[in-house]
Amino acid sequence: MRRRSLYFTAPRCAALLEDAAPAPASGQVRVRTLLSAISPGTELLIYRGEAPAQMSADASIAALGGGLQFPLKYGYSCVGVVDALGADVPAEWVGRRVFAFNPHEDVFVADVRDLHVVPDDVENDDAVLLPNMESAVNFVMDARPWIGERAVVVGQGVVGLLTTALLSRMPLTSLISVEKLALRRGWSMRMGAHESIDPSDADAFARIGEQSDVTFELSGAPAAVDTALAVTGYGGRVILGSWYGAKPVTVDLGGRFHRSRIRLEASQVSTLAPELGARWTKQRRLDVAWRMLREVRPSQLISARLSFDEAAHGHRMLDERAADVLQVIFEYQRR
Repeated sequence: MRRRSLYFTAPRCAALLEDAAPAPASGQVRVRTLLSAISPGTELLIYRGEAPAQMSADASIAALGGGLQFPLKYGYSCVGVVDALGADVPAEWVGRRVFAFNPHEDVFVADVRDLHVVPDDVENDDAVLLPNMESAVNFVMDARPWIGERAVVVGQGVVGLLTTALLSRMPLTSLISVEKLALRRGWSMRMGAHESIDPSDADAFARIGEQSDVTFELSGAPAAVDTALAVTGYGGRVILGSWYGAKPVTVDLGGRFHRSRIRLEASQVSTLAPELGARWTKQRRLDVAWRMLREVRPSQLISARLSFDEAAHGHRMLDERAADVLQVIFEYQRR
């Protein structure tokens, strides 16, 4: 059997390459992909050549081996159906819908321990956005918002919007998002923000003042770190969920910051906060993410559905048309 995989071959260059699909070994299954989703954050950094090439792709994801140098295949949001089994895999795995942290390709082999069975009451369109929701869950867990707090979310891409949606379910005094793109500000209000402001609107920005108790920087823009610090009050905390890749980040730590006692905390979904280790596991956090998929239905954020043949176009859309595109997914034809 042949398979097609999406490779990034150079900055802003993507191509579908074909090779022989491996047969499943003992403990493995073969999966035919139904849907995969582009990560509008990390994946676009890699597509643009803005990720440090010497860095490992992700040690916590078995399907992502090696570094980030070109050429490479990447991606970590696939939903498919199991259609072949290796030795020692129970027969009931055939026909199961599964989610996999796997690159974009029309067929792949995976260890059953690395697959997640999609619950019967979760649609494929929502399941394919599981990593985005898990990231949002992780950010909120790391922030530990208290009742009555004032929260600000900087950046309303897909993960920022899902973080806003989760925070809107908590008894906060205020929930404000900061986003330069009008489409995303509109979605932010639909996701539960009390107000969504353009950072270039000086009057609206002044209303926030230095009042935020907890601020999330999720824009991916280095300059937004200063924005997050500017709106956070004395003793507040800033959760840095963005990955800036190879882009330099210059932060103003003079002036007010020196006396503010603001805490800057890195938050990334590959691990759990050390203080949660006694009670929480990645599976427990993933269970919460599945539950939130049912409630929030992130499929509503899908802007474009493309065939896998149009994969290169999908990355160009997100790269060049951020003002009117939120989430792109690929639909695969059975061959």
